[in-house]
Amino acid sequence: MIRTGLMLLGAALLGGILVAEAPPTDSGPMLRFTATTANVTGAPDLIRIDLFRWSADAEREKLMDAWDLKPGAVNAGANGRGTGRGGRGGRGTAAARGGRGGASRSEAPPSKPTPEGQLTLALQEASTIGYLWSSEAAGYAVRYAGKFTLPDGGDRVILITDRRLGESNALWRAPNQAPAAPSSYNFSIIELRVNTKGTGEGKLSLGEKVAPDAAAGIVALPDYDSLPVVFTKVKQTKP
Repeated sequence: MIRTGLMLLGAALLGGILVAEAPPTDSGPMLRFTATTANVTGAPDLIRIDLFRWSADAEREKLMDAWDLKPGAVNAGANGRGTGRGGRGGRGTAAARGGRGGASRSEAPPSKPTPEGQLTLALQEASTIGYLWSSEAAGYAVRYAGKFTLPDGGDRVILITDRRLGESNALWRAPNQAPAAPSSYNFSIIELRVNTKGTGEGKLSLGEKVAPDAAAGIVALPDYDSLPVVFTKVKQTKP
């Protein structure tokens, strides 16, 4: 009887942990932003961003540790992904293929980790705390969300998705951007600025360089003022 009771108690505790870790989608988002796109090839398009919560300091610090290339910031096993195409399966050394007169060909060394690549891996490991929805069939998972008060009392909201907006289409390309222009980032950074009434505008990392922001403590858009507005008619609501 005691053993059975302990097993039931353990199951109940485990169930509680699983419920606590599950995304709070059943209760709906805590905050919603709506907007209309501009200055991208897919504009105008209606956008909805649903956030379930803000990122914790520990989550933000882990992302920055990845950007700073600190050991242990991402899973050791994840470093084997996205390190370049290198060899293809069995196309290793010549000796491994039976050899040609004893000559051997060494495989290409793995790519050196970069801040952008490590941040991408860390974002893939982070929890989903929101979604961005557009006219595309699938939404984009938000893996970081931070809010900071502006001098005028409004809010600066920084969001980072775990994959780049327009990754599989041309809807999020700047009008003057070449169709085949490669992107350095496999994620997108969105910055919204809303006033005390909850309305404003937003911008997006289309091809510009991103960098750590000292005030926010996270990677952001360093040239925000000079970037084109991508999110117009931004409105903050509580669903």
